[in-house]
Amino acid sequence: MLIKQALINNAQTPQDLRIEDGKFTAIESHIEARADEQVIDATGKLLLPPFVDPHVHLDATQTAGDPEWNQSGTLFDGIRIWSERKKTLTVTDVKQRAKETLRKQIANGIQVVRSHVDVTDPSFTALQGLLEVKAEMADQVELQLVAFPQEGILSFPHGRELMEEAVKQGADVIGGIPHFEFTREYGIESLHYIGKLAEKYDRLIDVHCDEIDDPASRHLETLATIAYETGLGDRVTASHTTALGSYNNAYAYKLFRLLRMADINMIANPLVNTNLGGRFDTYPKRRGMTRVKELKEAGINVAFGEDDVRDPWYPMGNGNMLDPVSMGLHVGHLMGYDEINASYQFVTENAAKALHILDHYGIEVGKPANCIIFNNNDFYNTLNERSEVLYSIRKGKVLVQTTPKQTTLNF
Repeated sequence: MLIKQALINNAQTPQDLRIEDGKFTAIESHIEARADEQVIDATGKLLLPPFVDPHVHLDATQTAGDPEWNQSGTLFDGIRIWSERKKTLTVTDVKQRAKETLRKQIANGIQVVRSHVDVTDPSFTALQGLLEVKAEMADQVELQLVAFPQEGILSFPHGRELMEEAVKQGADVIGGIPHFEFTREYGIESLHYIGKLAEKYDRLIDVHCDEIDDPASRHLETLATIAYETGLGDRVTASHTTALGSYNNAYAYKLFRLLRMADINMIANPLVNTNLGGRFDTYPKRRGMTRVKELKEAGINVAFGEDDVRDPWYPMGNGNMLDPVSMGLHVGHLMGYDEINASYQFVTENAAKALHILDHYGIEVGKPANCIIFNNNDFYNTLNERSEVLYSIRKGKVLVQTTPKQTTLNF
């Protein structure tokens, strides 16, 4: 396959890309097409590495309104409703809903997904279903699964044992939810347990950390200290960290030093954080998102995730990463032209770094030929116009192809 004259990562100078045996073998200003070669004309079109959704919950996806709608819009009502819904889970149910959402994501240029899976369920129904989805859809999407204790580790019966068993069954990443534990002390202890489990089984860590508007919720400092002192470093991710948006500036300044030393990753979920955040405020109402702009400026790796797609925490969502990017830019005051044009990095390289997949991710000779081509010339215009993914190419094969819509103005 030969891709002609694409604008790679917002570059102004077009390049040709040759793909052989599923890998990029040449990226040059001009490559002559061979007689039997498939040629894609990408003249003037933006080419990026595929989108990465670093944070979603595929076990709960497509359950909004079942058994009831989350009318209060709070995180805690979402957990209550999900606790009822998961009692009726079957492997078939989990797989059907997860695949429905994955197909939407893939159609929108996503090729890598990290999904949290609730393992506060002794039957491990959701985990079993998603492990089967991971195997069955491996040719279409790279799926990482996080053992996520939705109702706590120390605060849920046999929570420690359930977490370890989930890892043994195949979870790639170890999760946590310290702010939801019964006490602050339980939260801290749960983080130390997670760290030891990750070291024992050589796993990554991704914790739902301080997803609350409470400025006294400060588990991030504990997680960062564990990452620093154990040497786990960038193998650790703190997701949400919405309380960081409520900390006073003096404490946040102190904390940023530790975050830089720890070298951990941060994942914000702008759509859902903005929906759930500030629900207990009158006015002024908080935005519900972590300090993305400040983290970015401090050199701390930040990525954006979808988090929820039509479930008890978020009644909307269609698997399009352009939506969390747009919301994140608005809520985070990242609206300078250069910030907008470079914002694809939140859902490409930055997300890939958090998932530890940079060894096989990116537009480089020798790496797997995974990429997406948009019907526009740069990301600023792509985001503004919600441009179509013309091609999603995975391992040198066209995974998705879109015919651009045509609109006729009769005036």
